[in-house]
Amino acid sequence: MKNFLKYREIWLLAGIAVLIGLISTRFPGFADPANLRQVFNDTSILMILALGQMVVILTRSIDLSMASNLCFTGMVVAMLNAAHPAIPIPVLIAIALFVGLVLGAINGFLVWRLNIPSIVVTLGTLTIYRGATFVVSGGAWVNADQMSPDFINFQRAAFLGLPVLSWIAIIVIALFFLVMTRTQIGRSIHAIGVNPTASVYAGIDVGRTKFIVFCISGMIGGLAGYLWISRYVIASVEVANGYELNIIAACVIGGISIAGGIGSVGGAVLGALFLGIISNALPVINISPFWQMAISGSAIILAVVLNARGERRQGRIILRKAEAA
Repeated sequence: MKNFLKYREIWLLAGIAVLIGLISTRFPGFADPANLRQVFNDTSILMILALGQMVVILTRSIDLSMASNLCFTGMVVAMLNAAHPAIPIPVLIAIALFVGLVLGAINGFLVWRLNIPSIVVTLGTLTIYRGATFVVSGGAWVNADQMSPDFINFQRAAFLGLPVLSWIAIIVIALFFLVMTRTQIGRSIHAIGVNPTASVYAGIDVGRTKFIVFCISGMIGGLAGYLWISRYVIASVEVANGYELNIIAACVIGGISIAGGIGSVGGAVLGALFLGIISNALPVINISPFWQMAISGSAIILAVVLNARGERRQGRIILRKAEAA
């Protein structure tokens, strides 16, 4: 039982259950399965983005340009759809993934080959990508009237009782779980975060691995670009402005260590879900926008404190295991 409770995901699940219980005392319908499905669907894009950010943070890096990547990619596919409505949605999604991949590769190349800190690189590309959105669109918006019905309705179509957007999130979660727990690249990502120097001696190419995680992060940003624009049916330079903070907050709440090496797919998903429940519930129970920000900020600070304490304990456990070995 003690080993079971040491997992951050268990505490997060318990916290989410308590949160839903408290909200239900003010809004009884909140815990209804239909409403919880809607909350999951509303949080799907944040969960997908948090997973992309997670792999970057695990390597002791950070990607501040994800929201700008989303904005640029979303604008590109929206303009393509407006100009050529006959392009199939799977092709547009493939284009979004490719554009996102290119943007992520630029970040990864600068971090890998030029050895520039990721926070500096992505702080710069954050502005560049959003500026590029203005250049390609000329500052104009793409509205719902200009988008094809297929572009808007694809993710809203229901399959087995869930919207396609939710299924896309579930598929992405499953893919990340497999990659992080069953592949060499997943083990390398964790190893680099724990000890980059030891990883080099173990034969891991640290620079190349960081390049790969930025490519993954870019592709996730590109996918989210299509999902965001088709969900909110408007593409503009202001789309997802400042949303990178929500993405990082979801990771921190989910137990992803900013120092790298510690974190899991389940933690990132639950962290995003925790924020999604707060953002869905607080307006319903008439909490003012100021208190919504204060409550969200308090949750992030509490998560950082818990992460710091957990990392100290994790360090002692690793040493004991090493001694035992």
